[in-house]
Amino acid sequence: MPELASFHLASFNTLLAQQGEPYLLVSWWKPLVLLVPFFVWAWYVSTVFDKHAKRFLLPREKFNTIHLVVGLAALLLAIAMPFAGIGAFLAGLGIMVVLLLADILIFMNVHNKDERVPEKFRLSLVDFGAMKDAKDKKAAVNAQGKVELQLQRPDKSMVPTPNAETPEYALRTAAEQMYMRALGARGSQLELAPTGKDNTYRPMWLVDGMPVGGDVMQGADAMKIMDFWKDAAKLDVAERRKKISADVLVIKEDRKRKVRVTSLGAAQGMRLQLLFDPEAAVKRDVKELGLLDQQRDEIAELVKSKGVVLVAAPADGGRTTTFYTVIRMHDAYTTNVQTMEMEPQGTLEGVRQNKYEQTGDGPEYSTTVRSILRRDPDVLGVAELPDAQTAKEITKADLERARVYVSVRANSAAEALQGWVKLVGDVDAATKQLKGVISQKLLRKLCNNCKQAYQPTPEMVKKLGLPDGSVKQLFKKGGQVMVKDKVQECGACNGVGYMGQEAIFEVVTLTDGDRQLLKAGDLNALKLELRKRKVPTLQQSALRKALDGITSVDEVIRVTTDTPPPTGPAAPAAPKA
Repeated sequence: MPELASFHLASFNTLLAQQGEPYLLVSWWKPLVLLVPFFVWAWYVSTVFDKHAKRFLLPREKFNTIHLVVGLAALLLAIAMPFAGIGAFLAGLGIMVVLLLADILIFMNVHNKDERVPEKFRLSLVDFGAMKDAKDKKAAVNAQGKVELQLQRPDKSMVPTPNAETPEYALRTAAEQMYMRALGARGSQLELAPTGKDNTYRPMWLVDGMPVGGDVMQGADAMKIMDFWKDAAKLDVAERRKKISADVLVIKEDRKRKVRVTSLGAAQGMRLQLLFDPEAAVKRDVKELGLLDQQRDEIAELVKSKGVVLVAAPADGGRTTTFYTVIRMHDAYTTNVQTMEMEPQGTLEGVRQNKYEQTGDGPEYSTTVRSILRRDPDVLGVAELPDAQTAKEITKADLERARVYVSVRANSAAEALQGWVKLVGDVDAATKQLKGVISQKLLRKLCNNCKQAYQPTPEMVKKLGLPDGSVKQLFKKGGQVMVKDKVQECGACNGVGYMGQEAIFEVVTLTDGDRQLLKAGDLNALKLELRKRKVPTLQQSALRKALDGITSVDEVIRVTTDTPPPTGPAAPAAPKA
């Protein structure tokens, strides 16, 4: 056998010698061609995707595992074609390129749709690294004199783009820039109003419930911008005092956003408000409101009964969202559900939404509410309570057959109850069918991308009213992150430290004993009784959010009290990597 093996080896060497050249099983250039797209894909995934996922707290390990599987599959398919020749090589190369490109595009889409990624940091196929920075700088220069938005009026017609180098064109770009600056700051609404000094105006946008001011501008320039938006909404440009509003559809590339344009008189001029995505802002399921489990069960029981329930919150406190959510908890297809609103903020499916429009010879708001109640609705939501007469008309209705939700502006459940009794004027009538109150406020949520953990001191735990040693960790705002050993402003929250809002609630179901305390005007005794029943207050609901890492103690104190926050919780932590 050794002799036979030696013979075959010698024969093989002789064959190679006769050929006069090396015997290659694979062309040398084919692996190089295959590796070019593979290495480009691997570089993009390991630098752009991985860095992006790390910065915005996306699931890196999960994504990287999928990338590895796709890359390995693409490489195997490229070299394992079941037939030979140049055609097989090209087919394998094509399959590999398609798979790798699909992997990039799919994950780019997944990243961009994640709510933790701000619009300005969304990925595109070529806008990365230095190329993206250069493009952003160029876009910033061009944006100073470039129309970027399409505006669709309520009648579906488009606002025409004026010719360049005209005053109308400059006005259009100025109006657009103000809008995009507010939107880029994650604003929910924009307001242009007088400052009260020297006929000047200042734009303000609301970011997570906090006002952020823009640059002061002259009154004449501000009026032109306000008139532009009013004209886009087909509103009466000459009207300076009355409150008027309409919707404009703003289109930028493939993104569409509804904007509610509202004009109303102000002390020293006119005020313009742009509310972004008004319907989306009030569309929430009851599980998305931020209720504690006990409070959610309490509301579910309130919905089943008849009588009056107050829905209370301060201005811009999420009252309409909760009001609409509670209305949606009723089956509008098997029961007669109606609302009475001055300005409907959204569409309630199956619900008859009565819009009140005041005219010189028309009925009063209270008269219209009385008329609706006389038609025996099963559920009526009264979105505004403009006067005492409306409250009195509600108490005169047959509330043993109907449920009435009344939206009121108040800072607490006690304030809402006290105000209701005062408006009705008759304590017996006010409390007879009063079943409960849903009170709320909004607080800011910590940015998950940059929030910082710390261990509270015993003194701080004591001030919060918690048992010593019961809290091991709390979170505070950050605003900065570490990227490749460099401190950077958090791209998710723009360095604010907070991102988004969540409601805190106080849900009270009144007993006969509670109503007797209300009749006696003894609110302190009522508060004591609710405390005995362990009804969570606004402060307790907010503190629960802080213990769960949703918000900070500073934010809890800002929203629920007027006292300064406790100092010295911990030494500043390093920026989050």
